[in-house]
Amino acid sequence: MAASELYQKGQELRRQLLGDAYVERVNQTAYADPMMKKFIDMATETVFGALWTRPGLDLKTRTLICVVSDAATARTPELAIHLRMARRQGWTEDELIEVLLHLSGYVGVPLIREAMLTAKEVFGEMRKER
Repeated sequence: MAASELYQKGQELRRQLLGDAYVERVNQTAYADPMMKKFIDMATETVFGALWTRPGLDLKTRTLICVVSDAATARTPELAIHLRMARRQGWTEDELIEVLLHLSGYVGVPLIREAMLTAKEVFGEMRKER
């Protein structure tokens, strides 16, 4: 079956947001499993292809919304993905750390401690990749 237009748009956008090397790595690890392949195919079409490509917000803003949402709801694995996206869209490490610190007053220090540990790990990985 041919890939839909939304799937193709989603595939391109996912690579733009995460980088080719990262996408290839997770496709060969987390998404190599047939069950997880179904998940990423669905997410590529519906989340990246339909949601992320909507008009009204730029990609940089969308990545920050995801970082805030993930940190506020303790979605640590997703936070790691969205921090990577946010860095690739131009947010600096210092800006993202300040966002997380600001959130501590609204969602709580324990949640943000976990988010800061995730940020430390992601930023370190990204520095090594350069």
